[in-house]
This record gives sequence, structure tokens and C-alpha cells, in this order.
Amino acid sequence: MENMYELIAPCHFGLESVLKREILDLGYEIVTVEDGRITFRGDVTAIARANIFIRTAERILLKMGSFRATDFDELFEGTKAIPWEEFLPRDAKFWVTKATTNKSALFSASAIQSIVKKAIVERMKQTYRVERFEEDGDEYPIRVFIFKDQVSIGLDTSGTSLHKRGYRTLVGKAPISETLAAALLMLTPWNKDRVLVDPFCGSGTFPIEAAMIGANIAPGMMREFTADCWGKVVPKKVWYNAYDEAEDMIRRDVQMNIQGYDLDPEIVKCAMANAKAAGVGDYIHFQARDVKDLRHPKHYGFIITNPPYGERLEEKEALPALYKTIGESFANLPDWSMYLITSYEDAEKYIGRKADRNRKIYNGMIKSYFYQFMGPKPPKNKEPKEQ
Repeated sequence: MENMYELIAPCHFGLESVLKREILDLGYEIVTVEDGRITFRGDVTAIARANIFIRTAERILLKMGSFRATDFDELFEGTKAIPWEEFLPRDAKFWVTKATTNKSALFSASAIQSIVKKAIVERMKQTYRVERFEEDGDEYPIRVFIFKDQVSIGLDTSGTSLHKRGYRTLVGKAPISETLAAALLMLTPWNKDRVLVDPFCGSGTFPIEAAMIGANIAPGMMREFTADCWGKVVPKKVWYNAYDEAEDMIRRDVQMNIQGYDLDPEIVKCAMANAKAAGVGDYIHFQARDVKDLRHPKHYGFIITNPPYGERLEEKEALPALYKTIGESFANLPDWSMYLITSYEDAEKYIGRKADRNRKIYNGMIKSYFYQFMGPKPPKNKEPKEQ
């Protein structure tokens, strides 16, 4: 029988439901859903497929073990009991990249990292019968979570965070991450047959992620992962098969009406270059345009955007007028829906309308709000292409 693994997928706080749906759609069993991460079960192909296909996770960790520890002796022994030799070759370069702890007796991240590393070394010494490891082979980064004294240890199969798809080489000011943009899009009823406009597109993340969703382009197709080289864990054929599956699923003949606007012509050029790098340049129209000039002849469209929220004092002073303009432009599109993420708490006041829904989301360490202003649904007899 094929070995089954537990995999941990961290995500933005408040977006667990979107990630859960993605994992279920891939055909895997959910084990636990916690704040900011989901554990699921799958065979070895799940390691490759989750990295390549999931849009909303920050990384995919191969869970190595879980145990209770209230002191460093218990942490050491619990870590040492894990069969590391089944996953790490003799020349493996391994280290604890991050340790997070919450509501636990053990709270020093650096000490936790050091103890876990020592325990793994001791286990490896017994297996390989050597006193010193060169660690000049492939990389095996390790992450540790401790919550209420329950320790979870995982191998990081992704390496670089999954939000780095490989297309965004140029970024504007305060860009939204690719994983967060994809998750917010997936929280809306938007689909590829409906108009989508981002009037503050910056480096183009919302339009690009929307186009990738519409064309069914897997987010991990253009990048590599740490576990690519883990022949002891994931055979190369598994990766080749997953990439081939992703290639076969692309909708190459799809037609979409996606637009991105920004005041800065240089940022617009940057967004166009990023869209081209993502393979979706033909699906998106970018233009230098002020939000006050937002008009559209089509009906039942969507605005989704990450407007300025005032990092500096002089910017904060301009926010009331800016959000008032956003509200006025939206009012000129009476049957459209608008979704915006911002940390500006007076957004609804100046937009001039209370959001139909408001979801609290942490964008990094910044508490943000995802305001959802929902327009009427299109008539059922209306053809999507005419919308």
C-alpha cells in the first residue's frame, strides 16, 4: 500500500475556508483546520500536486511528527524519536528555518531551533554511524510549531514561499501577495465570463491571478521547489507527472475581460511585463487611468482592488477624498459588485455605503478588512458573454 503522509499548509489568518476548498478539490482528506493552517492527508503525489496547484497556501510542509513538550528534554527526546533517516540522506543540509510558539512553556525560538537541530543530529549519528555531517547535499529546511505545548515538526517541501510564483519580477509600492490576491478572488462569485476591473492594480497581482484562475494555469508551474531534489522522498517521476497534469489542464482558448488601471504609467508598464511573464498578457488590458474616470459599458461586472490605506501621515490626510471618489465611481456602475481590502477603518463612511459583508483578514501583521459590496445577480437568461 502507498505510504500516506500528513501535510501542513499554512495560510493567511481568516482564509482557511478557501484553502480547505482547494485541498478537497484536489482530492485529499482534511485532518485538522486551525487558525492559519490546515493539515491534510495524501500519498507522495500530494507533495508535488499541492505545491504546483494550490493557490492560497504559503508553503507545504511534510509533517514529521507531533508530541507534547513542556521542557527542552521532552523536546529533544520527542524530536530524536522521529525516524529522520527515512527522509534525510547522509549528506543532507538540514536546519530549523523557523520556530513559532504560542501559549506554551517553551517560548525561546532560538533555543527551540538549537535543541531540535541537536536532536536530529543525534538520531542521524546512530543511523549513519558518523560523528560529523558535512551537510553539503540537498537542502531540507525544517519548521517547528508549538501551540499549548503540542509540538509539530515539518520538512518544508516548498522552500521559497508559494506566493512567489515566478512572474512578479517588478513590484510597485505596497504590493498585495499573490496567495492573498488569489484567496480574495476565490471568496467572490467572479468567474472568467464576467468583467473584472482593478482600478489600483499596481504591479498587476489581482488581474494576473484572476487570469491564471480563468485560464486554469497552475500557480506553481513556473518555479522550483525544495523537494524537487528529495529523491529519497519524492521520485522525479512524481514531479514530471504533476507538471504534465498542470500543462494538460490549461484552457488555451479562453476569452476574458480583465482590466487593470493605475495612475502611474511606469507601474502600468511593470504590470504588463509581469502579466506577460505569467503567460496571461493577452487576457488583460492595462491602462494609466484615475479611479475617478472609472466607467464601463458592460453590466454585472466586478471591481476587486487593494486601494491605498495611508502608510504616512500626508497620505492619511488624502484618504477621505480618495475613498469618496471610489464610492462615486462605484455608484456609476449600479449593477456591479465591489470587493476591496484595506486597513482604513473609515472606508465605508467615505465610500458612502455599508458593505454587505466585511471579513477581517491579516495581511502580514496588518489588520485589514475585506469589504464586500454586492450588486444584483444577472438574470438567468442573460448569456455570460453579453455581461
